[in-house]
Amino acid sequence: MSASKQTVGVIFGSRSVEHDVSIVTAQQVMQAMRPEKYEVVPIYISRDGRWLTGPDLRTLKTFQAEDIAEMMGMKEAIISPSTPHHGLIVPPLSGRLGRNELKRLDVVFPVLHGSHGEDGTIQGLLELADVPYVGAGVMASAVTRDKIIFKALMSHYGFSVVDHIGFTRQDWLRDADKLVARVEAELGYPVFVKPATLGSSIGVAKADNVDELRTYVNVAANFDRRLLVEKAMTDAIEINCAVMGNDDYKTAPLEQPVTWQEFLTYEEKYMRGDAGAGMKGAERKIPAPISDELTQRIKQIAQDAFRAVDGRGMARVDFLVREASGEVVLNEINTIPGSMAFYLWQEAGMPASQVVDELLRLAVEAHAEKRKTTYNYKTGLIAHAAARGLKGMKK
Repeated sequence: MSASKQTVGVIFGSRSVEHDVSIVTAQQVMQAMRPEKYEVVPIYISRDGRWLTGPDLRTLKTFQAEDIAEMMGMKEAIISPSTPHHGLIVPPLSGRLGRNELKRLDVVFPVLHGSHGEDGTIQGLLELADVPYVGAGVMASAVTRDKIIFKALMSHYGFSVVDHIGFTRQDWLRDADKLVARVEAELGYPVFVKPATLGSSIGVAKADNVDELRTYVNVAANFDRRLLVEKAMTDAIEINCAVMGNDDYKTAPLEQPVTWQEFLTYEEKYMRGDAGAGMKGAERKIPAPISDELTQRIKQIAQDAFRAVDGRGMARVDFLVREASGEVVLNEINTIPGSMAFYLWQEAGMPASQVVDELLRLAVEAHAEKRKTTYNYKTGLIAHAAARGLKGMKK
């Protein structure tokens, strides 16, 4: 790192049905990074899993090309899990006369929605590489990404969640009739059908009868091996809360998304309003038009839930709320939310550039905390095993 700039690798794309959302969010993040403070290294993972880097990855026009890998200036790259490398190897393989370049990274900003990124996989690589990174760790990322596991954990901690049934694709293929009967007996109609580990409303549908239930589960099963059916809370409104911090959390003003459909679809989230605006382009009420008491209670629940999963960095916590009764139901935690919830923090007086500054600071802070843990612990076990032999050794 130079005396004045941090080198920040921004990873986006990946093998995920939320690939396009990731590209848009990454462009917003990179635009928010002030050039006098950061050297930005874009790292794009293609739909088939190729890692690429190059300056043209900082513009949306690049992603309209048929083959990005063949564009001038584009290079293949990987982040090495080896701690001495601490950065990007460009290219990962070279011929007899070729040379590799090591681009050291001070911190990585993952902007990967959904599979192979928001689920703890990229976080695991960065933990192995010992590179600081923005956002939740491996456990929090994995737990919050799987809606079935997340709801079970939140119920254990005493948070109210939507009544639901979780099952696997194989369960469905093995005995769909049994699962249909269980849904009708325990939940009734209408219900929402969801892939358990996806976001952005992809594969989500509302079923009002048995035929729709069967159809929508079959569709969702194309996107995930774990599936979720939830009781529809038709009399509730959606309220979202952005949270930031490593332990001492702060919250932004709440939002109420406005939907003209039966639920907030992918198109409403990302394709209304300004092109390239991401979640910011969706219609919403900020601050949410609810009472001060209810607002404070939702903010507190958001912080408590994020702490329960050992969350750090940032998240958007989504709720279903019945205003008349004051019932607050925790729906999900998005550890890499669309548009990084910039639009919510702007309402709190934080422009996108300041949000990025704070998230990078929190990443370095979290890494410093990790460094306090002892990992290198030597014993006499190897010498003992060599002297006595392996036979009979207890595991």
